[in-house]
Amino acid sequence: MQAHNAFSQVISADAIRTYVQRVYAYMVGGLLLTTASAVIVASSPTIQQAIFDTPLFWVVLFAPLGMVLFLSARIDKMQPSTAAATFIAYALTNGLTFSAIFLVYELGSIFQVFFIAAGMYLAAAVYGYTTKRDLTGMGSFLFMGLVGLIIASIVNIFLDSSVLEFAASVIGVLIFTGLTAYEMSQIKEQAIVMYAGEGLAHKRAIIGALSLYLNFINLFLYLLRLFGSRD
Repeated sequence: MQAHNAFSQVISADAIRTYVQRVYAYMVGGLLLTTASAVIVASSPTIQQAIFDTPLFWVVLFAPLGMVLFLSARIDKMQPSTAAATFIAYALTNGLTFSAIFLVYELGSIFQVFFIAAGMYLAAAVYGYTTKRDLTGMGSFLFMGLVGLIIASIVNIFLDSSVLEFAASVIGVLIFTGLTAYEMSQIKEQAIVMYAGEGLAHKRAIIGALSLYLNFINLFLYLLRLFGSRD
């Protein structure tokens, strides 16, 4: 913990604040683009039919995963503008898939769960930002839990167990809440890139935003499974 605190003290408060603001600007922008894309698709039966009733569905389904892998693997070799464009394309494409929730769940229920997710996410992020504890060990534990969650979800495709789905949803909420706190604490330390030039700082902010974006999306989806009212 002492080493963790010593490292944090190397970075000025202004650099940390500027970097975190940049990360959250990208993250919130991504969420807004995803929401706008999802609403547009959900409000247009023509677009829905073009996506969900044709082979285009598989492209829309797997393209975001490809973009995440591409962005994560190539971020250091990209221009900042290319990294930003990839993130924007990812957020927009994700919205095409997430439009399905508007067809499955009641609109009021979606908004209620969204505010619950936002509240939990904010609390976890504030904790991660303000804590003096070293959360490295917590991160390792949560990543192992995430692997287990993925395996359980794959198994349940074949078992179709409501009990396993409920348990996975509860565990998913806990894991992604914890990951938000952990990654927020890591982003504070990554603010040292502010001293390495604007290009690197922008690219690292995009990767940080991608991690936080994914945490929020998954937290929201697991909460929706638990508390959402279906049409």
